[in-house]
Amino acid sequence: MEHIKRIKRELAYKGSILEFYKDTMVTPDGKVTYWDHIEHKGAAAVVPVLDDGRIVLVRQYRNSPDEETLEIPAGGLEADEPTELAAIRELEETGYKAERKNVKKLISVYTAVAFCNEIIDIYVADKLIRTCQNLDDEESINVEIYTLDEIKRMIFDGTIRDRKSV
Repeated sequence: MEHIKRIKRELAYKGSILEFYKDTMVTPDGKVTYWDHIEHKGAAAVVPVLDDGRIVLVRQYRNSPDEETLEIPAGGLEADEPTELAAIRELEETGYKAERKNVKKLISVYTAVAFCNEIIDIYVADKLIRTCQNLDDEESINVEIYTLDEIKRMIFDGTIRDRKSV
């Protein structure tokens, strides 16, 4: 099977967390076409599970959909940061922490495979320890706790639409 080939990648815009590119592509039949590509540093997310089995979610404003979302804690990677440590860092935004031995990788997912290379490594953390909520200066996050059945219902009724959380 012949494949589409990229023959050129041009940086169109460099932001603080993303780089936008215009790719020149050639199809197997020789047609030239242009595709958008977004380069992302990667991210980590965590499913925080309390001792009683309930799950900690965060509600926060997200700029792109211009609304508050309900989701598992997540965030972009810092330079050369292992995703496991990023997941632990993001967990601290909830007011909980976990020892590294209690954080286990579940899965890696692409968030928007058609135009972006972002991969999020998703972890589960248990044996959580209550602590102070640790937020960045620009963050405003409300912590909410739900049962798995409540979360499933919110996924299917459209309350939770965030890909990594689903």
